[in-house]
Amino acid sequence: MNLALLLCLALLFGGLLLLRRGMRDAQSEQVVERLASERNLPERVRMSPLQRELLRSGLSLPAWLALLIVLLWLLLALLALPLGGWVAVLLVLLVPPVLLRLYMLWQYSRRLQRMIEQMPQFLDHVVRSLKSGRTLGDGMLLSMQNCQEPLHGAMERTRNAVQRGMPLAEAMADFAELYERTEFHILAMGVAVNQRYGGNASELLTNLIGMIRDRERAARQLRALTGETRISAIVLGCMPLAMGGYLFLSNPQMLLGMWEQSGGRMVLLVAFALQLIGSWLLWRMMRSITR
Repeated sequence: MNLALLLCLALLFGGLLLLRRGMRDAQSEQVVERLASERNLPERVRMSPLQRELLRSGLSLPAWLALLIVLLWLLLALLALPLGGWVAVLLVLLVPPVLLRLYMLWQYSRRLQRMIEQMPQFLDHVVRSLKSGRTLGDGMLLSMQNCQEPLHGAMERTRNAVQRGMPLAEAMADFAELYERTEFHILAMGVAVNQRYGGNASELLTNLIGMIRDRERAARQLRALTGETRISAIVLGCMPLAMGGYLFLSNPQMLLGMWEQSGGRMVLLVAFALQLIGSWLLWRMMRSITR
């Protein structure tokens, strides 16, 4: 009986020792995981669609100015209600966001085109840095710092992320996902492969420079060959608007009389909707040709 009791006490003591050791190991693993997570920081910052579009187009507004613009927009919508009814309110609420969206797309397209034109010079600077003995990461950071706008402003976020501890391959992948161009994806893939497996980065960047210049040359030739098509699309898109504006200026009672009748109002709304759809289709066709 005493032997069994002593055995039970020994097993209990051994169990307590194992429990204490397990708790200590668990705490050690938690510390290691926390240190590993801190070493991998910063992670990619999630952005709202509006923040993403503003960043892509290079537009920035102070918070107070954005709030003031929104308040003025809502005030105009409230003032339009007694003056023009619900139709005027809808126009005030819909037209400014559509115009802002179109302007952001236009600004993003211009900025992206300029960035692509600056990429060969940027990559050539990286190649010279590699030949002088620097690593790929140091050469990329130095080239990001010395490149011109708008590429400098676009790369500033990537450079800050790398300096805060994000791996270069992940930062370049985030940059490529933000601006959605084949050249940027190839560069990010090449950096990731070089960082992981090694290799001749100078040859990769030199081939990428040649590819970008060939694509740019082909794009210029395509724009020259499709100039007549693009002019025709612009004329077809603007002609209904010009005809409607001429009719309103020459005989405003005609359109106003149609608007006062339910059938005429429906015809005008359908015509306006068809104009928007047709303009969007022509824009998509032009974009597919020029890309």
